[in-house]
Amino acid sequence: MVVSNHYRRMSRQGDFLFLEEWLKSRCGGYPHKVGPKNAPATARAIIQAWAELRDCIQSCTFGQHHVQHLRTLVNSQTSLHVAEPQARLVLSILQSLNSSLPPESYPLLFRLLYIWVRKAANPAASVIDSAVEVLSHLLTCQFDSPPAFHSEAILLSGAFSFVPSLSERTKTRCLDMLSGLLMGKGKLFGLFEELLPHVLAGIGYALSSSVTVHCAEILDSLFGIWDKEDGPRGSVTHGLMVLYLIDWTMSNLINLQYLDKVHVFIQESFGTFKENHASFAVFMAAIGVLKVTDRSASSGIKLDLISRMRSSAVVWIEALVSDLVSRSLRANNLRNDPGDRLLLQCVSLALARTASFSSHSSLVVCLALALLNEIFPLPSLYETVLEKPPSSGGLKLNEIKEHLDNILFKEAGAITGIFCNQYVLADEENKNIVESLIWEYCQDVYFGHRQVAMLLMGKEDEFLEGLEKIAESAFLMVVVFALAVTKHKLNSRSAQEIQMEISLKILVSFSCMEYFRHVRLPEYIETIRKVVAGVKNEHACTCFVNSIPTYGELTNGPDHKTKYLWSKDEVQTARILFYLRVIPTFIECLPSPVFRNLVAPTMFLYMEHPNGKVARASHSVFMAFMTMGKESENNDRVSLKEQLVFHYIQRSLSGYPGITPFEGMASGVVGMVQHLPAGSPAIFYCIHSLIEKAGQLCSEVFTHEADAWKKWQGEPEPSKKLMDLLLRLLFVVDIQVLPDLMKLLAQLITKLPQDAQDIVFNELYSQVADSDDVVRKPILVSWLQSLSYLCTMATNQNAAYQKRESEDNPTLPQIAEPLNGGTITARL
Repeated sequence: MVVSNHYRRMSRQGDFLFLEEWLKSRCGGYPHKVGPKNAPATARAIIQAWAELRDCIQSCTFGQHHVQHLRTLVNSQTSLHVAEPQARLVLSILQSLNSSLPPESYPLLFRLLYIWVRKAANPAASVIDSAVEVLSHLLTCQFDSPPAFHSEAILLSGAFSFVPSLSERTKTRCLDMLSGLLMGKGKLFGLFEELLPHVLAGIGYALSSSVTVHCAEILDSLFGIWDKEDGPRGSVTHGLMVLYLIDWTMSNLINLQYLDKVHVFIQESFGTFKENHASFAVFMAAIGVLKVTDRSASSGIKLDLISRMRSSAVVWIEALVSDLVSRSLRANNLRNDPGDRLLLQCVSLALARTASFSSHSSLVVCLALALLNEIFPLPSLYETVLEKPPSSGGLKLNEIKEHLDNILFKEAGAITGIFCNQYVLADEENKNIVESLIWEYCQDVYFGHRQVAMLLMGKEDEFLEGLEKIAESAFLMVVVFALAVTKHKLNSRSAQEIQMEISLKILVSFSCMEYFRHVRLPEYIETIRKVVAGVKNEHACTCFVNSIPTYGELTNGPDHKTKYLWSKDEVQTARILFYLRVIPTFIECLPSPVFRNLVAPTMFLYMEHPNGKVARASHSVFMAFMTMGKESENNDRVSLKEQLVFHYIQRSLSGYPGITPFEGMASGVVGMVQHLPAGSPAIFYCIHSLIEKAGQLCSEVFTHEADAWKKWQGEPEPSKKLMDLLLRLLFVVDIQVLPDLMKLLAQLITKLPQDAQDIVFNELYSQVADSDDVVRKPILVSWLQSLSYLCTMATNQNAAYQKRESEDNPTLPQIAEPLNGGTITARL
């Protein structure tokens, strides 16, 4: 009664009606379908089809139109109801018209019997007995029948053997036929891989039967389907089908209390290693057993049996993983061995489907290899592209798209989560192994993508976008893993040297992957904060800066085959931008010689980068170096600061307003004048250079555009921005430099048109009035009054001068000529 109720319950559940369809659905669909999926037929078409089939018995003829009617019925199998009379009709056709039936009709007739036996609540044993007799007779006669004949025969005989009400003798006959078919026709499944789900479903039904006969042979056939020259090629989809097949089968055996068969299954599957068994299939079967034991243990079913099942499965899982990791690390043969690659893929997918498996010494390494070599295989892809570009017949765009669409890539997030969990549980040796693998991978991706981007950009953009989608996901994996490492190793339990080493490796790895960071990740920010805190001494800072590509590497490119322009190298620019952002966080620990020799060349180079974000970051590094420390700091650092100022001002002003971002330059200038020693020659040089540049810009703009001053009232243009900076410096520079600045600024202001002077004076009046500097304010008030008087005098003299001159449109230098610089200085 228990067995019958369980069978009826399964028959009422749509997901379990047709095991082959359930297996395909659990694997995300099956890729080997032939032709489009046919729509189910109408009720009228189904009624007509049955009527035509009844007529063929009376007329003793069976033509191609009858085959089409069979297809109509089979295509509607989900909604089709096959009653016992209709099952007897099918048997009659097979018996009476056997000699005249077309070969393609047999699989369709078998399928109708399969639909009947799976949907019937209590299929009649007498009808099944008759069907078994017919099927046995046909199998002895049909030597040259199509492959679908054998796959449907396996499916049907397996389904018959699973019917609880059937006699043990009939079940045994069904299993005899199924075992013989598996052993004799296995090679056909390699040629017609779309038949494999039907074969696996037939095996699942047979293994779930109450009869133990042929169990060992069927299991041997199951695990040996793939390791044959003429068998199907193993795939991840096949592995997943095996996993769910064993899950379904073992659940049946336990729920139906077929405990003897459970023991046979465990002994034959995991008892001894057999050469003809495919490793990936055995591994997935073990994971299927784990899933069953997880559910059964939680419900308290036969704990002793569950424990033995689980123990046997775990032993095999650990053995297969250990051997795989040992071979991979020793021989580095993953790219050359399809079997190991497939096992690696199956390990990663299977562990993402069972959270109960505890840590094992090699498991974390296996997952790391799967992520780096199978899910995000960027280094090997780059190598292939560089050897033979897509345009030359190499790797194709559709291959990249297939990788993006495959189930491994889609489940990368879940696999990464399992990987990080296993990392925390792993021993120190394996932690170090996977860390090294990840950090080395990041550098391989940087160098590889940099070369490929330069090769393909503008030629194979869609192909390059596909590679970058893989790399973006790889970046997320690296960030999540790095956060797990920081949480585990950057704490009080770890030695300071280990923390520093880990921090440096994470920073360098992040710099290599920075190009692929397109979203704001809390995990990324958290990791950066943790690791930067570990780089707070002179040695660590120096080591990090030493990892920056040299000036020669930055400007010469990775090879000499293609024309190279450093500012167009986006991958390299992203990496340098990362350095430019991180260095200011610990710049006070960086020795001055290191900054001068390693940081300064890169900083000055990227100040001229056309991307404003990059240029501003370079200016920020300069400002951070200038603003650190105090005037009492060592002479070497002060000397270096003063030396850098001269080059900084030249480089910044030569690129302004074209390349140099004003905000970056302004921050650098303000930081410099505030933190250099009072009266430093570098400050005087900076002031003179700014005045000269401002004068040049004002002369250009007001000479060619008489009402250019109107632009100063709206959004500031370059000359006005520079003037605003000079006005701001009046309240920032030290008192020793202030007189020189006031003198130079007065000379500049008096040369401006009156409308522009009015704008400048309004701003000066406001700034001086708001100032609370009791030392500086009286000086500026007096200077402002004198400057106002001089500008008024200049305006009057200019008006008189213009009347005496007959030349049209005098230049600004001519207008300002009557004002002698020495007189201005004396009046101020």
